[in-house]
Amino acid sequence: MLWCALVLPDLALQVFTRGRDEGPPLAILGPLPQRRVVAADPAAMARGVAPGIRRASALALAPDLCLREREPALEGTALAEIADWAGAFTSTLSIDPPDTLLLELRASLRLFGGMENLCERLQQGLDALGFNARLAVAPTPLAARWLARLAPGSRIDTPCQLAAALDPLPFSVLADSPADIHDSLDLLAGIGLRQLAEVRRLPRSGLARRKGGAVLDLLDRAYGVRADPRPWHIPPERYQARLPLPVPSTQIDTLLFGLRRLLAGLSGWLDARQAGLEALSLVLEYERNQHHGEARIEIIPGSLSRDMARFQMLAREHLSRHVLPAAVDALRLEADAPRAIAPPRHDLFEGDDGRQGDPDLLLATLRARLGPRAVACLAPCPDHRPERAWRWHDPQVPEPSGTHAGEPQSQPRPLWLLPVPRPIAAPHPDRLLAGPERIESGWWDGEEVRRDYFVARRHDHSLVWIFQERQPPHGWFLHGHFG
Repeated sequence: MLWCALVLPDLALQVFTRGRDEGPPLAILGPLPQRRVVAADPAAMARGVAPGIRRASALALAPDLCLREREPALEGTALAEIADWAGAFTSTLSIDPPDTLLLELRASLRLFGGMENLCERLQQGLDALGFNARLAVAPTPLAARWLARLAPGSRIDTPCQLAAALDPLPFSVLADSPADIHDSLDLLAGIGLRQLAEVRRLPRSGLARRKGGAVLDLLDRAYGVRADPRPWHIPPERYQARLPLPVPSTQIDTLLFGLRRLLAGLSGWLDARQAGLEALSLVLEYERNQHHGEARIEIIPGSLSRDMARFQMLAREHLSRHVLPAAVDALRLEADAPRAIAPPRHDLFEGDDGRQGDPDLLLATLRARLGPRAVACLAPCPDHRPERAWRWHDPQVPEPSGTHAGEPQSQPRPLWLLPVPRPIAAPHPDRLLAGPERIESGWWDGEEVRRDYFVARRHDHSLVWIFQERQPPHGWFLHGHFG
């Protein structure tokens, strides 16, 4: 097996900074009672705000410093979001809390063009998500994690290279594990050891008698002597991702920047399924003390799609006409019911000049910009009365079965039908070109019509559709224009 470890040492900070392009200095505070800084962005560190100082000292150094409470639950959610995205590269991956993701890549190397290309794709994808990770590759998951933390960029693809890569590491790396081995580490430090190679040269029986069994277990798992099974991450069937903003905002560009981060994760989740979406929901969470709750925006691409640029463009149209009653504190993206999507078709002589437009995208853009009720199309109805033979139809909703009008009319029909027939004088018989076509219908709903329709030529040589009532007083009416 070949493991790639993605370690995010600043995850507590990045879950907040990924939602902004620029802004005031930001620092993350630890829990009570000490309230010390646990992480700070470069702008804050440039002013002297460093991890370990108290809250009051940080504000004294940077009065405009933005402080956020650390949210371990949000960090766990971010790791799960990265794991859902990474499913586009491999289906065998594991979350290794508190800040590591492990991917088994051996089966994916050929698909992505080798180890270097695959690692580069991973780094580019993490940048799009808004995360900065350290990456290393090794035959065991624990070795990959240690190398990513202390020697990022390492590429160890064979077990025979593993000892040479791990031996120089300081033995303090053993503390990077959920096991409680602090007493053993104090023992190793007390006898003057510094590197893993020196720990491995100690007698195993003597180390085990001095409560060093956990240390031996970690070394065996890291060097491949003992198996290191990991729980696999299973992506959810329904996608949901949340992005808190460092500072509540009403700026559309800020919201779109955060949405782009969320869409990058959604793209990986869909790619892993080779599926697309017919709709997704963007939820705006307003500032808590404003009592406005949240607003939900339905984004409909017009057809089954996993094109994130299309979703981003439609979201911009929706947000540009959406009135924000308060500042937005967080964004949430929800999607379910993914459907398998066919790969795009490419013609042999395809060129930019020969590409046809996308009518579904045009409809979706117009509906997002003008409103869902502003765009509709005509659909036939099975009724012989001309004014009832059509209806408005939502172009993005499939018609239910049984609503089609059946075979097309054999008699001519005008394209322009008047909303109300207009009385006219009786035409000269020479002006009648076709007819009569008798229509008698509607006796069952109280709106009965009994008419004889004709195609007639007017004095200006235009063609019109007229009829004569079969009931007294047998008046003539203009009902439509052919052109």
